[in-house]
Amino acid sequence: MKVAAKLEQIRQQIETACRKSGRKPEEVTVIAVTKYVSAERAKEALEAGITNLGENRDDGLLEKWQMLGDKPAWHFIGTLQTRKVKNIIDKVDYIHSLDRQSLAEEINKRASRQVKCLIQVNVSGEDSKHGLAPVEVIGFIESLRPYQNISIQGLMTMAPLTDDEEILRNCFHKLKDLRDQVQSRQFEFAPCTELSMGMSNDFAIAIEEGATMVRIGTALVGEDD
Repeated sequence: MKVAAKLEQIRQQIETACRKSGRKPEEVTVIAVTKYVSAERAKEALEAGITNLGENRDDGLLEKWQMLGDKPAWHFIGTLQTRKVKNIIDKVDYIHSLDRQSLAEEINKRASRQVKCLIQVNVSGEDSKHGLAPVEVIGFIESLRPYQNISIQGLMTMAPLTDDEEILRNCFHKLKDLRDQVQSRQFEFAPCTELSMGMSNDFAIAIEEGATMVRIGTALVGEDD
């Protein structure tokens, strides 16, 4: 199936999820995750109407940047090694995986402009996942005040890989609660309006629980053979 047809299906699912939760579809940004596809498939996504692309690896982002440049908004959504910040820092619009002081220092040092970042939170507590524990988030954000090249736009999490809707809802609900706690502090450098949560298998549930950004790969752009 072509990306355009898949996008139409996803938009219908987004509309349904928004209707159920009293939200508007325009409140939700679809990020096409192009990790497993070629630059040509990423270009097809742009031609279908996608304006936001997400990459997990610096080399994948750089490869697609060579073809597409700054036509899409670029989201770096994977674990970012400190030594690789310099490779992507002037090409990305958002970094979804800020989770440690050393990374914040490197982003702040290398950036030529203010970078929109999201704090990665390990809500589920799984050892296999990166991110801060929820209790660490507000203190970490407070420590970022001196970094003038970083703006904390929101929080990101990866839910457990499960079909149990209750577990998924609980994970997403906890992240929204945490986001609301951060917003209540009214940090000028951390407006924290975004919730990046939900992927191909659970984005509708994430939207019902408040997601403003959903990261969709296989359900939207598929995988290269």
